[in-house]
Amino acid sequence: MKLTIIETGLAPVAIRDRFPDYPEMFRRMFAGVDSAITCETVSIARGETLPDPATLEAVLYTGSPAGVYDPLPWIGPLTDFIRSAAAANTPQVGICFGHQIMGEALGGKVVKSDKGWGVGRHTYEIVQCPDWSAVPCPPSLSVAVSHQDQVVALPPTASVIAQSDFTPYAGLDYRGFPAISFQCHPEFDPDFAAALYAARRGGALREEDADAAVASLAGDCDRRLLAGWIVSFLRANAGS
Repeated sequence: MKLTIIETGLAPVAIRDRFPDYPEMFRRMFAGVDSAITCETVSIARGETLPDPATLEAVLYTGSPAGVYDPLPWIGPLTDFIRSAAAANTPQVGICFGHQIMGEALGGKVVKSDKGWGVGRHTYEIVQCPDWSAVPCPPSLSVAVSHQDQVVALPPTASVIAQSDFTPYAGLDYRGFPAISFQCHPEFDPDFAAALYAARRGGALREEDADAAVASLAGDCDRRLLAGWIVSFLRANAGS
């Protein structure tokens, strides 16, 4: 299967040269789970043009510093692309900003949350096991996060598969067309997540919040488990 990764954002300049870009993080993540998945990148963050989603096998939308409400020239075309992909039954996966833009495009609502920044290792309750899952679903997932925005109104075709008190709509599974999305970042390894929080320490994040976020990364992380779950979705919907 070929997965088209839509790069919607870049890492902060202060740490960008020390780590792979977001599409490469996903390539490495999937390679550790299923080497038969190949990846190509379309970078709208770097000005590349979106293809016809009906010609693609599957699509993944990355995280981004942008908000779905920002007046950026690629937000509207990406929203249309997501709706066209749904109409074409092209499997879609959204991560962080990708989760948010899918929610907004498909009838939900995204805002900058009054709860503030979500950072560190967050744990989500798995509230239902989708029929595409090839393995028994775990009771919970713990993965690194980095977001201010949240989906606050559920799209009409979506159901919640992962939730927490901080993020009630943390994982969504769509009905009528193949699409899933998650607010967390399974592609972030602990070193990158720690560097990201440290880069925002004393700026976007209070020093104590950044330090607590870094410390939380010492706990167990379910990155590989979630990566495998996403692969289960892609495999179940191959050729849809």
